[in-house]
Amino acid sequence: MTSTFTAPSSTLWTSSDAAKATGGTASGTWSATGVSIDSRSIQPGDLYIAIKGDALDGHDFVIDALKKGAAAAVVSRVPEGADASRLLIVSDTLRAMEDLGRAARARTAAKVIGITGSVGKTGTKEMMGVALSSLGQTHWSEKSFNNHWGVPLSLSRMHAGTDYGVFEMGMNHANEITPLSGQVKPHVAIITTVAPTHIEFFADGLTGIARAKAEIFSGMDTNGIAVLNRDIPQFDFIKAEANRQGVTKVFTFGEHQDADARLTDILIARNGTRIQAQILGEDITFTLKDAGKHNAVNALAVLLAIKLIGGDMHKAAQSLAKIEPPAGRGKREYLNIGDPENPVTLIDESYNASPVAMQAAFKVLALIDPGRGGRRIAILGDMLELGDAGAKLHADLALPLKAANVDLVYTSGTLMKHLYSNLDPQQQGAHTDTSIELASIVPDVLVPGDVVMVKGSLGSKMNVVVEALRALPSKRTASNLQGKA
Repeated sequence: MTSTFTAPSSTLWTSSDAAKATGGTASGTWSATGVSIDSRSIQPGDLYIAIKGDALDGHDFVIDALKKGAAAAVVSRVPEGADASRLLIVSDTLRAMEDLGRAARARTAAKVIGITGSVGKTGTKEMMGVALSSLGQTHWSEKSFNNHWGVPLSLSRMHAGTDYGVFEMGMNHANEITPLSGQVKPHVAIITTVAPTHIEFFADGLTGIARAKAEIFSGMDTNGIAVLNRDIPQFDFIKAEANRQGVTKVFTFGEHQDADARLTDILIARNGTRIQAQILGEDITFTLKDAGKHNAVNALAVLLAIKLIGGDMHKAAQSLAKIEPPAGRGKREYLNIGDPENPVTLIDESYNASPVAMQAAFKVLALIDPGRGGRRIAILGDMLELGDAGAKLHADLALPLKAANVDLVYTSGTLMKHLYSNLDPQQQGAHTDTSIELASIVPDVLVPGDVVMVKGSLGSKMNVVVEALRALPSKRTASNLQGKA
């Protein structure tokens, strides 16, 4: 017995289109409005793809996904009890998702932007997505969906009528961006910067990282445009890599006097940044809610790319002023711990970290004056995948922390022990082995007016500290009520 399933809104994939794209078999008729690989967040109308991971097999959650309203499921084996008419049977579900992504890319006339870089790629992707949305229907990858799962998933969600597509591509080893670029096939490729992230996997250091980032050019044709950071030492190397791969249209951004998008003036304040620039000879002034020169420079890459594809650069620049920093990447929150007129300022930078990103974050922290009786406090977890240089790169953060007038530093992790030992004694708050231990210490030392920044690599799990700080207002309120009782 077969059934017909029709999704509740605009169709992204029909059963016949999905079968044709993947070479799979669909016995029923259905249409899907989205694509998901997570049964926990499935939305009615989604096409659920049962991916087999290292720990879990998505096939074990097919029945649950269908009960939650998934239009159909892509499977390589039929789960017991599943309605066969709502299955697309393929030989390999990950390859099927890649096939859907390639088909989605092939059927659209969208201008496609690819973004990579050691740091700043997610923020740049978000800026690009918001800016292009002011100009037309724009599709961009969610969160940091930039790996061998995230890129094809993001592509498979792109509608045929999209005007602009924006995709982030990441790596921690060589030869990981090449297949992603082959799927995205960007018209414009942006490389934000090259820094010692994941350097333990590259015997030739920053040159190897630069070469790996330059793999983004491999999926482009001879009309492709490279947008490169003119300020970094690896610029000439990356430009040569672009030319070697057939990309000869190279444009640049940064503070360098020869940059095509050149930062001419910048005013950084605690509540944002005012930027003056010249882009392909045209003067422009705009603002960002994010503080920090690194964000301003990446915004130039965004506006340069938009101008190069014929978009309205000034309209796009106006939209950038609306962007709020996302959670884990500079989001600010204000915590009332007893004095509503003198809150604690929490800066959540817990999603990721590298030496370059750490120093940029410290400069932002330096701009924010504590409230009455408050202090600047940095809560830091290990920066990972730095190889043999890890200990020194952590210890070297002591000087920029001092330059940023940070009063107290709390650290966790084996590598951050090197920083903690290198701090001035008056700056030393506490060091713990884990972020969980740190989360039990830090909330008790905060006072109204403090400015607190939490940062570390994702694997350092500094979000545990952020959640403990977020819970502080209600915890202290409950404590006060108990005291009065």
